[in-house]
Amino acid sequence: MRTFVLYVRQFRSTFQHRRYSFPSDLSRRQKVSENWQTSGASKPLHNAGIARYLLPVSMVTRNLVTDSAKVANEVKEVSRAGPLVEYDRRIAEGELVDGDNCQVGTLRELQRLYDDLVMSADACSLDRYAASGKAGRSRWLWSRFIPQSSYSPVKGLYLYGGVGTGKTMLMDLFFNQLPDSWRKRRIHFHDFMLDVHSRLQRHKGVADPLEVVAGEISDEAILLCLDEFMVTDVADALILNRLFRHLFSNGSILVSTSNRAPDKLYEGGLQRDLFLPFISTLKERCIIHEIGSSIDYRKMTSAEQGFYFIEKDASGLVKKKFQHLIGEHTAVPQEVEVVMGRKLQVPLGANGCAYFPFEDLCDKPLGAADYFGLFKKFHTLALEGVPIFGLHNRSAAYRFVTLVDVMYENRARLLCTAEGSPLQLFERIVTIADAQNMAPRTSSRSRKNDDFDLCVDNELGFAKDRTISRLTEMNSKEYLEQHAAMLAEKQLSQDDGDEKALQA
Repeated sequence: MRTFVLYVRQFRSTFQHRRYSFPSDLSRRQKVSENWQTSGASKPLHNAGIARYLLPVSMVTRNLVTDSAKVANEVKEVSRAGPLVEYDRRIAEGELVDGDNCQVGTLRELQRLYDDLVMSADACSLDRYAASGKAGRSRWLWSRFIPQSSYSPVKGLYLYGGVGTGKTMLMDLFFNQLPDSWRKRRIHFHDFMLDVHSRLQRHKGVADPLEVVAGEISDEAILLCLDEFMVTDVADALILNRLFRHLFSNGSILVSTSNRAPDKLYEGGLQRDLFLPFISTLKERCIIHEIGSSIDYRKMTSAEQGFYFIEKDASGLVKKKFQHLIGEHTAVPQEVEVVMGRKLQVPLGANGCAYFPFEDLCDKPLGAADYFGLFKKFHTLALEGVPIFGLHNRSAAYRFVTLVDVMYENRARLLCTAEGSPLQLFERIVTIADAQNMAPRTSSRSRKNDDFDLCVDNELGFAKDRTISRLTEMNSKEYLEQHAAMLAEKQLSQDDGDEKALQA
C-alpha cells in the first residue's frame, strides 16, 4: 500500500513539474514539423492538432517511469535498513543474544516509525541542509505577527518498561540507523532539562522565553530521542507541558524511554495537577508502547567483584585502589566547571580518575549538572563509603541514583566501597504499593522491631530497580571492556589531533 501511495504522489508531482505553456509548446512543435519536412521524413498519420501533444506526453511518460523506478528503489532501500534489520544482522553475527518477543515487538514499532520518517522526511523537514535556517529568537519574533503551527505528520514513540529490558539499547539502535544529515538529537533526560534551564537563563528578558527555547531546540533537532524520562523536580514538572506544546507545534517528534507509564509520571509530586496536561499532550503526540519483558539483560552479564567492595570499615581501601589506577601520576585537589559559572571541588584527581568520600558527592546539595560536569573531565570515580539508604538519608539516595544514571550514560567506571550489595543498599526504599503489601504489626511483634527507617517513596522506589541493575552491569566484565575500548578510542583521537597540530 505504501508503495502504491508513493507511485501516486510521484505521478501527481510529475505532471505538476512537467506542465507546458501553450505558446512555447506550439513553437517547439512547429520547429519539429519544419525539421521533419525539410529532412524528407514521412508525415505523421495523425493531424497536427493531436501531434503537438505527443512529445510532452511521451516525455512525461518516460519521466514517470524513471521516477517511479527511483521510488521503487527507495522503498527497497527502506525495507533493507532500519533498527529491526540491524538487530537481525547483529543476532546473526553473534553480537547480540536473541531477544524475547517483547523486544522484537518493540523493534517492530521502531521499524514502523523509521519507515514513516524516511517516507515523510521532506514533510517533517528532517534534512538539516534542506530545512529553513531561521533562528529560535527570529522564529519567536515572526510568530508575533503571523501565528504559525506546523505539527509533524508522524507521531513519536514513548517506550516504557521495567529495568534492564533493553530500552536504551533499542533506542540507540534506532537512532544510529537514521541518516547523518537529519536534524536529530539523542540525549539523557537529565541533560536535556539542564540544557533547557540554561537556555531559559539566557533569554530571561523575553516575554515568553519557553517559546524561544523551544524554537532553538526544534531548529537544531526536529527528532528528539530522550533516554530515561523521569520527572522528580517540581521546576521541570511545571514547564514541561508548555515546553513540549511549543516543540510539537514547531514540528518536533519525540522518541523516549522510561521506567514509568505516562499516567505514573511525577506521581505524588508537588502541584501535580499542573503537570497532568503534559500527560495528555504526550499521549496525543506519541504512540505509547510498553516493553513487557521480565528479563533483566544487564544481570545476564558476567558480574565480578573487581571494583565494588562490600566493607563496613574500609578506610584506606579505596585510596589504595585509586592510587593503583592513577599509576605514577600525583593526585591533587582539582576544580571542575559546571553550568552557569558554578564549580565543583574534586578532593583528589589524576589521570582521568577522581576520588570522593560519599558525603562530599551525595550529601551536599549537588545535582545532575554537577555530575555531568564531573564526567566531562574524569572517566573513573573512586567513591568511598556508600551507605544503606533509608528515610534518614533519602536525599542522598536520590543523588546517588542520579549519579549512577550520569555515570552509566557516560560509560564511566566506578570503584567504590559500600555497606552492602546493590540490592541491600535499597532494601529500605519501597513504593506505596510495596508498603501496603507488607505484613502489619501484630501483638507478637514488638515496636522496637519495626523498621523506623523505612522510606516509602514512589519515585525512588521505582528508580532503585534501575540503579541496582546498572550497578550490577557497571561491575561486569563486558561493561569494563567497553569502558577500556572507549578510553583507547579517545586516546587514539587525541594522538591523531596532536599529530595534525604538529604537522600544521
